[in-house]
Amino acid sequence: MYKRIDGSDWRHIWVVGDLHGCHHLLMQCLRERHFDPYSDLLLCVGDLIDRGPDSLHCLQLMQKPWFKTVRGNHEQMALDALRDRDRGMWQLNGGNWFTALDEQEQQQALQALHHCDELPYIMELHCGESVHVIAHADYPSAEYQWGKAVDRESVLWRRDRLNQLLDGKGEGISGADHFWFGHTPLKQRFNRFNLHYIDTGAVFSGELTLVQLQ
Repeated sequence: MYKRIDGSDWRHIWVVGDLHGCHHLLMQCLRERHFDPYSDLLLCVGDLIDRGPDSLHCLQLMQKPWFKTVRGNHEQMALDALRDRDRGMWQLNGGNWFTALDEQEQQQALQALHHCDELPYIMELHCGESVHVIAHADYPSAEYQWGKAVDRESVLWRRDRLNQLLDGKGEGISGADHFWFGHTPLKQRFNRFNLHYIDTGAVFSGELTLVQLQ
């Protein structure tokens, strides 16, 4: 459920919004920021796959030592589809890229998708004195605590908190300095209290948001 990362192991650390198959765009953004794969780390808020042009290569980022991600609802949809042998829901939400692959590519994708079952729902990053928490849609509690039992579906899907914040209501989450979420495509990065929403709709011709945390 939880994964902890010590920022002192890395030079620079970035967090990126939902990728949704936008592998080429990600590589372009990393080049522009002079990202060093030998000393830097990229964290993702999940949803590597579906809707975009290159889900397979985005999945294969999980093999890179410089890349770590939490689980997104699209990874979970793919896992559920493979487990239940019913791809209807997944395909309706952009999973048709899988059937368009050739046989060898499908095997590569299956291998990577099975690794998604090992992805954490929540990452806790320590950068100096600051604690950053990364999850896909929400941390469904008013107070963060390492190892705390929270509803997994809410972590992957919940939009209630963001909708309240967009209406000028709600509040931050205690227990950590910053929280980073994706899931809901927005026209621009949205910050309220200590909460940051960074899915800016790259797959819908928006921007791919990267934020440097260290």
